[in-house]
Amino acid sequence: MHLRFVLIINLSGIHLGKIGPYFINTHFLYGSEESAVEFLSFIDLEKDKKLELPKKIFEKTFAQYNSNSIYKEVIDEMVSFINSHINVDEVDYVSGGERRDWFFSNIVAHLLGKPHISIFKDLSAVVSTPDFEETVSKTSLQGKKVLHVADLVTAASSYVRAWIPGVQSLGAEIVWSVVVVDRMQGGNDRLRDLGIDAYSLVQIAPDMFKKALDLGIISEEQNVMLNKFFEDPDGTMRKFLIEHPEFLENSLKADEKTVVRARLCIEGDLYGLNENK
Repeated sequence: MHLRFVLIINLSGIHLGKIGPYFINTHFLYGSEESAVEFLSFIDLEKDKKLELPKKIFEKTFAQYNSNSIYKEVIDEMVSFINSHINVDEVDYVSGGERRDWFFSNIVAHLLGKPHISIFKDLSAVVSTPDFEETVSKTSLQGKKVLHVADLVTAASSYVRAWIPGVQSLGAEIVWSVVVVDRMQGGNDRLRDLGIDAYSLVQIAPDMFKKALDLGIISEEQNVMLNKFFEDPDGTMRKFLIEHPEFLENSLKADEKTVVRARLCIEGDLYGLNENK
């Protein structure tokens, strides 16, 4: 796996009001940041055309698969992993959720020879044939077993909020989950508690930090920070915010999305900073 595309060290990351020392940009595995951002923009422009979108996404990902060695390597590794860990004969459908799952789920479904379920954030879903030549709106898939393919899992909130209900609305069940990256923040454990066999190709853990250090991707200082964060995320970030009060101040002057997230952090007092006032 190409660590440089997966692990982006940056203390400007705020997600749902919580901060962290790295982003996980799995969609960069599409081949480059530029091509990934372009693909996301394409999805945003076309996503209201729900019956046309799956085929367009497949055509783009299939072309990228045949032209970009990085993306092809990741997809081939994912398909090989699935064949090694899951009895594919038992899989009736492959699903993927809006938007980043579609970097992986559509092409994987095609290579496995399985029909694909595209789940949208509004919980609607459309179903495509393995070659994506035909797509139909919500139908009954009563009793069918589904493999969900995603870019990453953190706390599995997207699964619980949208992907699982979206599949269940068709009468089917997600039986397996395969993600490119597990952030090791309880998501796969949560899925297993729900009866889903959960797998990942890469786990963001100390052994990966060590490999990134050995490859010169991160510094020793960053390695220490990452290991502390892995052991105690909230405590490590609380200490950082106390020592760097300008971080949230600057976040409130940033782009709109960052401002909203910074306000969630401050107004929710997610790190108990009011105790120091």
